[in-house]
Amino acid sequence: MIPPKPTPRPDKVTLWQYLKLFRKDLLSAQPQRLYRAWMAEFRTPFFRSYLVNQPDVVDTVLKQRPDDFPKSNRISEGLRPLLGNSVFLTNGETWKRQRRIIDPAFEGGRLRDTFPAMLGAAQACVDRLRDQTGTVVECEEITSHAAADVIFRTLFSVPIEDEVAAQVFDKFQDYQRQQPLLNLAAFMPIPRRVPRLHSRTTRRNAKDIRALITRLTSERAELIAKGQAPDDLATKIMTTPDPETGRCFDTREMVDQVAIFFLAGHETSASALAWTLYLMALYPEWQEKLSAEAQALDASDFAAVSKLRLSRDVFREALRLYPPVPMMVRETTCPEHFRGRDVPTGSQIVLSPWHLHRQERLWNRPDEFDPTRWSTENGKSCQRKAYIPFSAGPRVCTGAGFAMIEGPLLLSTLLRHFRFEVVEGRTPVPVAHLTVRSKDGIWLRVVER
Repeated sequence: MIPPKPTPRPDKVTLWQYLKLFRKDLLSAQPQRLYRAWMAEFRTPFFRSYLVNQPDVVDTVLKQRPDDFPKSNRISEGLRPLLGNSVFLTNGETWKRQRRIIDPAFEGGRLRDTFPAMLGAAQACVDRLRDQTGTVVECEEITSHAAADVIFRTLFSVPIEDEVAAQVFDKFQDYQRQQPLLNLAAFMPIPRRVPRLHSRTTRRNAKDIRALITRLTSERAELIAKGQAPDDLATKIMTTPDPETGRCFDTREMVDQVAIFFLAGHETSASALAWTLYLMALYPEWQEKLSAEAQALDASDFAAVSKLRLSRDVFREALRLYPPVPMMVRETTCPEHFRGRDVPTGSQIVLSPWHLHRQERLWNRPDEFDPTRWSTENGKSCQRKAYIPFSAGPRVCTGAGFAMIEGPLLLSTLLRHFRFEVVEGRTPVPVAHLTVRSKDGIWLRVVER
């Protein structure tokens, strides 16, 4: 049994057909040959792009020479209304300064401190789901709620039921449904002074979300000034000065960062967990193994996380098959020469976890679900050179360690209390919006153990 995968497009289509397919869904707009290609070139009247699937070239772009391949501004256009000048979109010295302030909050010791908040969110998810046992539920909605709860508990020490947190979550749900991964500015060289082609709904939702985050951030700044702030991620980040300049984030800068924490920490985690639950329903023998392993959580302390080995392998395999961010785009700052081909300055370099994680020349049985692969020589080799669910190099997601605790913990907690079963005729079809989601949701039957 092979987990669902999008049907690829025909090899040859017109530019107009491709743009229509791309706008509809990033994944099915690509041809089958990209699962074997080391590199592929795509030309438009406005720019050239090169999808890179060869590990040593990916390593060059992400690890060896990252400053020569900054994030493409074309891709940031679709996210700018919400994320402003956040660490996800910036480059160069601005990005380096932001990372110097943010990274200390996500160091190993700090992650231990976030565990009680994560566990609280996991238990709250169980409590909500008990009211729906015996019914068919839409899992992306459940995992979105749980992941948002984790973010607000760890960032601002408030549960998702908090008035402002609940409003941010509701507005973000609307934003996610309306906002494609790319807007037209990704394909056309529109000058910065020209208004961007965002829908009125997208602009309004982004404005409302940022206003709510500004309220949370301003209230936290007041508590910090009074010496009454809780010791959570928001306080840590807002009180950490840049070691080189001595400056902390001002309110606007912090709003930008909270917006990306919410998008990256909630949207991506929700996507990964929903697909993992579907895989557990598809492979019930693995679900039972994880349910048994989850008894380690009886201890309710951080040490229990290290005992969730099978859960980590399953979550890692779900991230391979359904990486939340399917493609990342960098831009060349000087002429390059990849695989015997000249790559001009200003070209778009597309790094695709979706295709790299399924590269037929690298992975054994790439389309199959097999959590045991991580203990094989092929799996270990591919994990080092062809596995980038959180990117890699200096720009690796600062919350990668956070996600690898949160994901297995939420998964184990849910499987400890419930069994998830597939629903006949409701096979999910992966599509890419802000993250890899299902076209019509992920519907499973939930049964209390």
